[in-house]
Amino acid sequence: MNIVSVEDLIEAGLVPTSRRAALDKVGTRYAVGISAPLASLIDPGDPDDPIARQFVPDPRELVVEVEETADPIGDDSHSPVEGIVHRYPDRVLLKLLHVCPVYCRFCFRREMVGPGHATHLTAAALDRAFAYIAAHTEIFEVILTGGDPLILSLRRLGDVFARLAGIGHVAIVRIHTRVPVAEPALVTDALAALLRQSSKTVYVAVHANHPRELTQAARAACAKLADAGIPLLSQTVLLRGINDNAEVLAELMRRFVKARVKPYYLHHPDLARGTAHFRVSIEEGRALMCALRGRLSGLCQPQYMLDIPGGFGKVPIGDGLFEGKEGAYRATDFRGAVHEYPPRTAQAPAACET
Repeated sequence: MNIVSVEDLIEAGLVPTSRRAALDKVGTRYAVGISAPLASLIDPGDPDDPIARQFVPDPRELVVEVEETADPIGDDSHSPVEGIVHRYPDRVLLKLLHVCPVYCRFCFRREMVGPGHATHLTAAALDRAFAYIAAHTEIFEVILTGGDPLILSLRRLGDVFARLAGIGHVAIVRIHTRVPVAEPALVTDALAALLRQSSKTVYVAVHANHPRELTQAARAACAKLADAGIPLLSQTVLLRGINDNAEVLAELMRRFVKARVKPYYLHHPDLARGTAHFRVSIEEGRALMCALRGRLSGLCQPQYMLDIPGGFGKVPIGDGLFEGKEGAYRATDFRGAVHEYPPRTAQAPAACET
């Protein structure tokens, strides 16, 4: 069953009754929701289960650090009309709804989604959002997000694509979603056909944080989209106790690639309220990226990104393997050896490796 409350968590045997009072306080503050496919992956006997850590409420969520904010990446300050975030010149977010199939405990929009908030843009707000996109000819790409746009009915989603089809300067539509992982049954032949038939080029970015999330059903959902010609990208958040481990991250990226999902972004966790227990340091993140560089092919490498607090956009923070200034760079190879670039003396070429 889908879990939508602390009581559901107790009935499903995922948390003991003794935790009800503490978790009710969290559930009153932030949305609780775990889809049946993801709930089935949780091992209630493992106190450190990486799936449970992502979705089961934790009293630490009520501890707010001084640097944490309700809108850590500045959506509101870059929203010219309701539903639109225009942070970069050539692309906008279109936040169609504020409902998800599962509620992540580390979500940077946790103050805006779930019960107690508007579920969808009103018809009038949607009209204003499309009018904004139509009026701004610099917009090349529209990113459908929320909430999760793939839980919309086919009728509503089809209407969105029909309206975008009438805006000539928009060439790309990107969908950010957890549906292939959280509710794979929603990825139907009809949905794949709708995306395939769009006059725009459609990309789908799939969010998963642990290899166990890419179940047989999730891989089949991704295959349905890939078989329809939809390019798939991955999004992952680097999270303490979930994937802050080179072996886990490597396995996740390999599973993405096997599912025809190109690793895209590995996000440094945002400064959302009540999420400090998930955050790793940038130094730890860079060390993990360095470890991936030596054990994964280029196909499997995500880009490690920081969303600058306040709405100033994303910046790659990388693995620190190439640093310095013009004429005096230092490159660190995957074995940890440091090399000057350009080299001061000629070096014999290394044997090629495959």
